[in-house]
Amino acid sequence: MSTGPFEIGATGVDVERINADIRETVAAKMQAGAYVGAQLARAERFNLMNLKKDENFFDFYMESLREAVYVDINDFEIRERRAAFSSLLVRLKKTIWSLLKFYTYRLWSQQNQVNGLLLSATEEVDRKYKDQIKSLETRIAKLESKLPPG
Repeated sequence: MSTGPFEIGATGVDVERINADIRETVAAKMQAGAYVGAQLARAERFNLMNLKKDENFFDFYMESLREAVYVDINDFEIRERRAAFSSLLVRLKKTIWSLLKFYTYRLWSQQNQVNGLLLSATEEVDRKYKDQIKSLETRIAKLESKLPPG
């Protein structure tokens, strides 16, 4: 039995080996750049309620959003892991991709446009409230300086 977030238990199953294999696979994929959005995933693990607890979290969250705002619309390599009929399957997948590419690019570019607008709006609201808070803090400091000591 494992003591992680889920239990694995069956006769003849080497749980420690499975966990080690998972860790090795994740490490290899991270090294290969498969998890380039991992910073955003780390940010998502926290709840936005944590913004009340950590004043630097919002800056970290915004930076993560800036890095991951756009969908990568570049072509990708089409491979086949199965040995049998691999060249035929790759040709089939490439044909399907060439037929769907136009529609997919249109969707991706529209999604990128929406993502960019939402990020811009969020940044503008953040800037507005930071400016407003700074103005109010300055005003409070001036009013406090006029109070008699004591």
